[in-house]
Amino acid sequence: MSFRAREMYKKVVRRVGGEGQLPAELMESVKNMLPNNKVVMGRAKRGIFAGRHIQFGNKVSEDGGNKSRRSWKPNVQEKRLFSYIHDRHIRVKVTTHALRCIDKAGGIDEYLLKTPYNKMDTEMGIVWKAKIEKMYSELAGMEIGFFPPEEETKIEQSFEEAHAANRESRREARRALAKQKLLKAGNCNDDQTTEVADTKEDMPPVAA
Repeated sequence: MSFRAREMYKKVVRRVGGEGQLPAELMESVKNMLPNNKVVMGRAKRGIFAGRHIQFGNKVSEDGGNKSRRSWKPNVQEKRLFSYIHDRHIRVKVTTHALRCIDKAGGIDEYLLKTPYNKMDTEMGIVWKAKIEKMYSELAGMEIGFFPPEEETKIEQSFEEAHAANRESRREARRALAKQKLLKAGNCNDDQTTEVADTKEDMPPVAA
């Protein structure tokens, strides 16, 4: 077991309450579900990387062949992925390889369901996978009712009537607001004309 997997296993055991609280078969299955990756990268906890992590190697000079250590970081992008089970967009940091895997699987939900726990490699991916599996299990236990075609047409007509009434109310509100603006503009013009007439009356007559 790698260092990361061992540390995650210790966290799980600590939260449960001790090594002897659960049967050995269950703890062995937990060990098999943890990612067995040797590379420790802090930001990998906050995204879906699909097995792409920091790579290490040498930078070789052209003249003397001198070697110096260097590293290659994965191409990480921040994307908004739509989740059908949550019915909203999820903002997550993913690698370009993970994006291709998600597109191939058919979406973020399908990718998380098809990928086993020991290949998720990130704590965030494991948490999202557990959430989606729980929601799918809850949906599977729900009872689904179907309406006859006549009831469906009535429901659609009621929705269309509600939308039409809403549109008409918005139109009436806009018309009333436009009338108020016109009345205010007319009152301002009347006030200006009366002020001009008063100034004309106050002016002294011009000598011929």
